[in-house]
Amino acid sequence: MNLNTYKQRLLALQDSLSVRLRRDSERGREQTPDSATDTGDMAVLDEGESEDFSEAELDATTLRQVRDALQRIENGTYGQCLVDGGPIEAARLDAVPWAPYCLKHQKLLEAASRPRPSL
Repeated sequence: MNLNTYKQRLLALQDSLSVRLRRDSERGREQTPDSATDTGDMAVLDEGESEDFSEAELDATTLRQVRDALQRIENGTYGQCLVDGGPIEAARLDAVPWAPYCLKHQKLLEAASRPRPSL
């Protein structure tokens, strides 16, 4: 595994996410209700603001995961599953370089977080 390649990808991603996060947050704050003239305009304005902040929240989550992955590189634990310390598949790291879990444990975590249907 070429850690330098992953590190460079993660650093570039960190930079782009930081820029997007600032932009989305600023756009969300720039939307002012003063420009809306009726309830329809207010609804459109609210929806746009909500979308900007949702994108910013998603970017912030991904940015936190990218920074965690960069820290794992520095600690010498990058590419090791946080659950059992086993290797994370190279194809998984190529697709999601900030992945903290191997595919098996990621699937188990996702299954555990799904809501159960009620009877």
